[in-house]
Amino acid sequence: MAISAKLLGEDEYVVVSTRTHWKALIGPVFLLLVVAGLGGFLAAIVPPGSLQTPARIAILAVGVVVLATFALKPFLNWFFSTYTITNRRLITRHGILTRTGRDIPLMRINDVSYEHGLIDRILGCGTLHIESAGERGQVVLPDVPHVEHVHLQMSDLLFGGPEGRPGDGILEDEQPPEHMRRRPQQQEQPRPDDGTIFSSGDDR
Repeated sequence: MAISAKLLGEDEYVVVSTRTHWKALIGPVFLLLVVAGLGGFLAAIVPPGSLQTPARIAILAVGVVVLATFALKPFLNWFFSTYTITNRRLITRHGILTRTGRDIPLMRINDVSYEHGLIDRILGCGTLHIESAGERGQVVLPDVPHVEHVHLQMSDLLFGGPEGRPGDGILEDEQPPEHMRRRPQQQEQPRPDDGTIFSSGDDR
């Protein structure tokens, strides 16, 4: 689910990576149960005869089309859509066959807020509102899991934590976990020669 380390810049690491909340799957799962139950019932009551098999095939075909359109597609949209926050930028990715993405540098974000109603509070999710400097203005991320924690993480990166750390993704007192950090390639340092270039006049 996390973005590939190859797409991260030098000294950039992932702070939060998530999909939308699982409540987006409630409708597709409910539809799957209804279509499966209704399709099984209709197939069972088809009267015997020469048309029984074609009728059952037609019922199966209609069920597959309905599930592919209203259940499978929303599930794939949920699976392939991600929100990622690094110490440098906000990254959004969407789409199944045609992928679309947007990257917003943290230093261009002016304000971040969240809201969640009663149902969202029960389920533990909410909507994140991000105000950025640019033509597109506000970015809305719906159904973010643990939205309060994500909001706190972004606020620390943008404006500094309670200890007065600098914001805009620059956390001088913190080091990212080793498995989440992309290290620059180390260059071999030249070794100093064993001999000296100059000799003191006292060495006699």
